[in-house]
Amino acid sequence: MIDEIQVRNLALIKQASLVPAPGLTVLTGETGAGKTALLSALKLLMGVRADKDFVRDGEQSLEVSGRFFGLANAEGPDGDEEASDELVATRRVSSDGRSRVTLDGRMASVRELAARVASTIDLCGQHEQQQLMKPTAHVRMLDAWAGEVVAVPQNAYKQAFSQAKAAAEELDHVLNAGAASSAKLDEARFALERIDAVGPREGEYEELSARLARAEHAEALALAANRAHEVLGGDEGAIDLLNSAIAALDEGGRFDADLSALADSLREAGFVLEDVARSARDYRDGVEFDPEALEQDQERMSALQGLLRAYGPRMVDVLEARDEAADLVSAVDDAAERERAARKKVDAAEQKLASAAQALDQARRTAAPQFAEQVTAQMSRLEMGGAELLCEARPLPRESWTQAGPSEVEFLFRPGAGMQARPLARIASGGEVSRVMLAIKVVLGQADSVDTLVFDEVDAGVGGSTAVALADVLVDLARTHQVIVVTHLAQVAVRGNAHYTVNKVAGTDGKPQTNLQQLSAEQRPAEIARMLSGDATQASLAHAREMLEAAARA
Repeated sequence: MIDEIQVRNLALIKQASLVPAPGLTVLTGETGAGKTALLSALKLLMGVRADKDFVRDGEQSLEVSGRFFGLANAEGPDGDEEASDELVATRRVSSDGRSRVTLDGRMASVRELAARVASTIDLCGQHEQQQLMKPTAHVRMLDAWAGEVVAVPQNAYKQAFSQAKAAAEELDHVLNAGAASSAKLDEARFALERIDAVGPREGEYEELSARLARAEHAEALALAANRAHEVLGGDEGAIDLLNSAIAALDEGGRFDADLSALADSLREAGFVLEDVARSARDYRDGVEFDPEALEQDQERMSALQGLLRAYGPRMVDVLEARDEAADLVSAVDDAAERERAARKKVDAAEQKLASAAQALDQARRTAAPQFAEQVTAQMSRLEMGGAELLCEARPLPRESWTQAGPSEVEFLFRPGAGMQARPLARIASGGEVSRVMLAIKVVLGQADSVDTLVFDEVDAGVGGSTAVALADVLVDLARTHQVIVVTHLAQVAVRGNAHYTVNKVAGTDGKPQTNLQQLSAEQRPAEIARMLSGDATQASLAHAREMLEAAARA
């Protein structure tokens, strides 16, 4: 849901702020006043490609910022779900066409901006943005409306589809392994035999390296430990000299306690020296030199290093190479049996998938006419001249099945009785498309995943009783969505929870400028009167107040 949008230096807009209501927000104003620029600002926040021509004449850049709530389930840059349900997005476009994006104060890509924002907003009446124009979205709308009736078989189908895909991949692996060239197979056999002949184990190389370091330098290690022991504990060694110092200090300590304290400190040091001397002696006595064991370890190290040079650089790489070679050899040696098992698994998975696909298709075929009937009823409320929505499900060949299902679902539009139904994407009238979208959104209600709907051409060619019906439908829709409507109809404008006017005025720099203003309750009658008669006469003002009072009671 949009909490606020701020726009600076976009087209005719010098600076503007829009705070839509949670329900219905209406934007009114003369044609050419700049309402389209506000929609362009919203498109930029949805990740649409930026155009340097959007930047206001004489300015270096434009900036559009938006604060959104309820985006907790929108995907983040790595595909994970974001924890916060609030997002502040800013997009800057310089006069040279360069675009910069920040999300909650950090730099981001336009792709990430689109992923976080675009899926929560529908720009209805704008063909390049409209979800309704994409057949891939039709099946999602039908499924959302059908709820559990479709969700249960759909989940079963998705699970069966994944299992069938995994079984097919396993069969491909078996067949590819069986078709491996003899040279590749010989290489795998040689690698397997060579590695198994050495038989390396995990962690062995590190253990052997440490043991060899000690064994190869046994004499030097023993001499070093012995020398340390002699220097510390031998005759006239450090410990004897330390004891002499302690005795001297003890003698002086009879007359000065400070010398006694020094003697105590040296005694503590003496304990440490004695421990080190004993440890050095024990280390010396424990050093063993076994030429035969050393030779065996050196030969083992040479064998391991040979494997590392061939299949390394790490021992884990050697072990992985062994497993890959063993898998290939096994696949070829047991090719016939493995292929039979893999094909059996594929057949079983395909049977399960076919059954799940039939159940999903049946659920959708049952729901489709009911959904279309309800949408057509809403279209009838909008007095669309007997127009009808059809929901067509066409089976796809097996190789075209996807996670979405085994059939292609598309909405068709029939303008009137006896006329040919055509795909919605081929409808020429933006206003017609917008009213169809409006009808669909009302039927979807809370099942719709989109939070905010923006209607630009929904009232094109509408007047009289149809205008009142259109307003009623928009109010119904605003109970489950945030709705923003650019309208020329007073019947719609009076129903808004928030009302903004868009006017073109002369700026302080002499250039034309779009002014966006939220109307107070006292200001609304004059704007409604203008919409009714082009001017705020006493009669039109009275009529406007009457309409506003009636809307407040509705």
